[in-house]
Amino acid sequence: MTALSAERQHSSRLGTWSGRSVAGLVLVLFVLFFIIPIVWLLFAVTKSSHALTVANPFSIGSWADFVANWNQLFGFQDGAVTVWIGNSALYTIGALVITLVVSVPAGYALALTEFRLRKALLVLTLVVMLIPSTALVLPIFLELNTVGLIGTPLSVILPMSFFPFGVYLTYIYFSTSIPRDLLAAARIDGCSETQVFTRIALPLAAPIVALVAFFSFVQNWNNFFLPFVMLPSSDGYPVQVGLTSLLAATPAFNPSSAGSDSVQLPTLALATIVSILPVLVVFLFSQRFLVSGMTAGGTKE
Repeated sequence: MTALSAERQHSSRLGTWSGRSVAGLVLVLFVLFFIIPIVWLLFAVTKSSHALTVANPFSIGSWADFVANWNQLFGFQDGAVTVWIGNSALYTIGALVITLVVSVPAGYALALTEFRLRKALLVLTLVVMLIPSTALVLPIFLELNTVGLIGTPLSVILPMSFFPFGVYLTYIYFSTSIPRDLLAAARIDGCSETQVFTRIALPLAAPIVALVAFFSFVQNWNNFFLPFVMLPSSDGYPVQVGLTSLLAATPAFNPSSAGSDSVQLPTLALATIVSILPVLVVFLFSQRFLVSGMTAGGTKE
């Protein structure tokens, strides 16, 4: 009986070890699949166009080649890349401010106040979340064209600030993590509804506000289709749309673009890295708030 039990335990350990080995191998393959292109991209910006094609893909180039790529990138079309980055910052931050001003009070109202059509608004919020954002670009374009906003910063900022996911996140947080007795006590002490929200609920909701801000920032910064449709002039492009101009000026992708203003592959790789740096910096400096926001609402009062 003891030998049989020991054999079963041994088989169980082998099965567990085999399952963990397979899971570990799959994870390693996925990590390599995503990491290898990033490593190649980081090394590519330090090479010349010739070295990128003939040298070892994972060898490091030189500082001189990196500086040459940097100068070519920010000298493209008399500093167009700098303008694009500034446009991205304007559109993203402008939409972010409007998103927070609208989404957080809306989530609070849906969660903790009673009014007519409250449930209908909540259902509408959930339904709109399911609609792909690209499907709304054409009707938004027609609407903004009617009021003459096409080609202006508002044609990008206003649609970007429409963020039903942020409303739903704040609704979940206020529904589950804010003690109603605390709000009731503030009302008994004479606070108005505005004071209850700004002095009690809003400070307690800092983690979820940070989470909504991060998601909104990432979505708006990476948005391509909306500004591509709304902005006819390259002077108003954000950096994500501007990358298409760089791509069109790269002979490797567009042979007819060879000339004095052409862009080489290492420069295009550098432009890709520059375009994602703001998102990376925001993520690194907001990790603590993001973790708090993601775990918010995990317990009910």
